[in-house]
Amino acid sequence: MTTVRDATLEVLRRYGVDRIFGNPGSTEVAFLADLPDDLTFVLALHEGSVVGMATGYALATDRPAVVNLHTTAGLGNAVGALATARVNRAPLVVLVGQQDRRHLAAEPFLAGRLDRLADPYPVWVEQPVLAQDVPAAVRRAWHEAALRRGPALVVVPMDDWSAEVDPFLGRAAPERVQVPAPAPGPALDEVARLVDAASAPVLVVGAGADDPATWDALVALAERIGAPVWQEAFGARAGFPQDHPRFAGHLPAARSRLRAVLDGHDLALVVGTAALRQYVYEPGPLLPAGLTVAVVSADPDEVHRSEAELAVLTDPAVFCAALTARVALRDRPAPPRPAPDPVPPPAPGEPLRATHVFAALARRLPADVVLVEETPSTRPDLHRMLPARQPRGFVSAAMGGLGFGLPAAAGLRLGDPTRPVVAILGDGSSLYAVQGLWSAARYGCGVLYVVLTNGRYAVMDRLTERYGGKPPWPAFEEVDLHGLARSFGCPARRVRTHPELLDVLDEVVPTLAGRTEPLLLDIAVTPETHFTP
Repeated sequence: MTTVRDATLEVLRRYGVDRIFGNPGSTEVAFLADLPDDLTFVLALHEGSVVGMATGYALATDRPAVVNLHTTAGLGNAVGALATARVNRAPLVVLVGQQDRRHLAAEPFLAGRLDRLADPYPVWVEQPVLAQDVPAAVRRAWHEAALRRGPALVVVPMDDWSAEVDPFLGRAAPERVQVPAPAPGPALDEVARLVDAASAPVLVVGAGADDPATWDALVALAERIGAPVWQEAFGARAGFPQDHPRFAGHLPAARSRLRAVLDGHDLALVVGTAALRQYVYEPGPLLPAGLTVAVVSADPDEVHRSEAELAVLTDPAVFCAALTARVALRDRPAPPRPAPDPVPPPAPGEPLRATHVFAALARRLPADVVLVEETPSTRPDLHRMLPARQPRGFVSAAMGGLGFGLPAAAGLRLGDPTRPVVAILGDGSSLYAVQGLWSAARYGCGVLYVVLTNGRYAVMDRLTERYGGKPPWPAFEEVDLHGLARSFGCPARRVRTHPELLDVLDEVVPTLAGRTEPLLLDIAVTPETHFTP
């Protein structure tokens, strides 16, 4: 007989799935026991690391990654990471274990009310009415995740896996979903008129533009209309080459500063994100007077929440390429890009700062590096000194929850071992997912982890001071990231001086492309005294 498990494994096989990311629980044992040899179970030691690693893998491969989570506890632990996967546009098929269907109504131990536990972050959630429907639900989850670019959840009661599949019942979901090439349609005419009528257009780009086709289309468009290009605030990924002469920088996340940046422009064409992301609330208008906003995105949520006169739901690469061919050429040379201020080495006895580390990396990292960022207090300096130069050159936890960067870097390297991966993390950020180092070491993910250790939550200290108070939490300077990494089987080295920093980077950076084991650099830096979102 063919069981639900057999049929589901065959669905995964047909889509080329060769690994499942998870942390096991008893409600999933019937599915996981004796996995066939063509499927590898990739273990992480916490569900946040499971989903973070799978998110990186999905971004690197541009295909859904399959995740296994354990009922309420596992899904609950993973909600923050699922939210990040949604904002980072990572397609995930998430199988969530549930108690035995035959006594589920009595809410036995490990039963969970799972269908809405992660809301609103999954793009689709289903607990099949019949065990028979599980394989079709997994098929549909694959399509939903791939097309809507986010996590799709299937809740499976544990006894469903051994149920027999009735060969005479229908599939209930297509084997393949073909999406026609998106035509720009009538909206192209309207946006082209807006661009041609504008005297000073500006482009704003976001994570939805982070692919080679959209980068090419946006470069051509920016050069044709002579527009500066800004990256959205707190972006998950880079939407434009940040070493291009037209790249102007990262938008501020406060209204007054945003208005100052956009003042003098009469059209903002926002591509691959919503208009416009903020952080700390400030009263007053979002935009300067006289600015028209148009949004182009493939994400319905972004389109519907944007403060814009016009929003177009379409493929950004196709639309922007067609728009470039329609609008008038403007002869506007790009303004000269000021080089970042040089960072002199610290004087004898002076402590290392984050900018010393960034400057050393900037001189050594190759153009194809995948830079994973989770260092909130120094992110503006990182943006300024380490621009993304290729698609997928920058990945961050744009949802704001810490603990994404460490496992995501491992998943990115696992999904695409042809590109070097460097994760720049704060020590506080690292502690939210430090157990991910075990998975990185166990599965040969050759990531360079650059941990800026200052023994405190520096960004929270600065924000508290801005409110005129003192932080009520202590520092944690006794925490030893070097020792923790080694306890998880991850090689680690301490760096305390500038010569040590240069020596280790000169030794390690040339090996990044071929590394098959991670390395953590525990770099002591002095806490920053300012933070500007």
